[in-house]
Amino acid sequence: MRRFDDDPDLSELLDDERRARLLGLLQGLCGENFSLQAEASAGAEPVEFNLETIAWLSCPAAPVRQVPAARLVEFILYYVAKYRLAASLHHDTTEASFAELQRQHAALQESETRYRELSEQLQSRVREQVRVIEDTQQQLYESARLRAIGQLAAGVAHEINNPIGFIASNLRVAGEYLDELGGQLPAEQPIAAVLEDFRALLQESLSGAQRIAAIVADLKTFANIDQEDFVPCDLNQLIASTCHLVEAEFNHALTIEQRLGAVPQLAGYPAKISQALYNVLDNAAQAITNSGRVRVTSRVGEGGCSEVLVEDNGCGIASEHLERLFDPFFTTRPVGSGTGLGLSVARDIMTAHRGEILVHSKSGSGTRVTLRFLSR
Repeated sequence: MRRFDDDPDLSELLDDERRARLLGLLQGLCGENFSLQAEASAGAEPVEFNLETIAWLSCPAAPVRQVPAARLVEFILYYVAKYRLAASLHHDTTEASFAELQRQHAALQESETRYRELSEQLQSRVREQVRVIEDTQQQLYESARLRAIGQLAAGVAHEINNPIGFIASNLRVAGEYLDELGGQLPAEQPIAAVLEDFRALLQESLSGAQRIAAIVADLKTFANIDQEDFVPCDLNQLIASTCHLVEAEFNHALTIEQRLGAVPQLAGYPAKISQALYNVLDNAAQAITNSGRVRVTSRVGEGGCSEVLVEDNGCGIASEHLERLFDPFFTTRPVGSGTGLGLSVARDIMTAHRGEILVHSKSGSGTRVTLRFLSR
């Protein structure tokens, strides 16, 4: 639509249909035929609008009626123009209101987008803080557990080492006395058989005492008694000690196959490395049946990094559980059979030692866990 302040011509004020109706009304009033043209013609009366001639009105049969009829047409065109002005104002106002609404809508959308981004940022920060809190809680739990193990090992070492030393020493002395006694008694068959059985009992008891001493030594290594943080660690020794502890935990019904290769010493925390090894070995032992096997391999991998592979031929891990293996408190064992912290703690220990832990498993085909200590 043209703006209301433009100068309209006759066709814009009166279209063909309205012009025909207007001429029909004039004929009804005057009883004569009129014609209204946009171009000048001889004898026609000019029709003005806004001081400009926009048409010519003619009535050849009664020219005298042209003047009042022309003024009537001008009067009608005046109100037609007023209506056109009001329509133009309404149109412009509506367009302006619509444009303002569009601007406000765009501003609201921009504000909504900005607040959504802010909300996502806040949610991300909250998730990050929750993760930090969970990690801190887990580290506190692990530190408390290691302290408890250390205190237990210290108590066990203090309470058992001395008595075991006395027992082992006394058994050896008893064996010497038995040898002296055997040389003084008659060489009769019943007496010799009793002495031989007695000697076997003493030897078996001495072996048991030595075994207890070895377990205590392994426990001391596991708990890191009398050792400081980040000292040179013999990885193979830590593996052997941890394997003995796991085997003792399963009443020696489990034999862990050890294939220990030549690996360099590590600078680390022996107790935590032992804890990571124990958690992985315990999971492997829990996954196998009576005929299953667990194998531990140490080797130097790509890039000179030390690797420990723990493999079992147990039940394996379902694919839907692989992504959640390192989630704290996630476990596939029956309720009450596990805390779900083993692999999570092992992962954090490996991260603290600039290493990583990788799990490859398939349901029904066993599991291989790789502890990789990256070279420094």
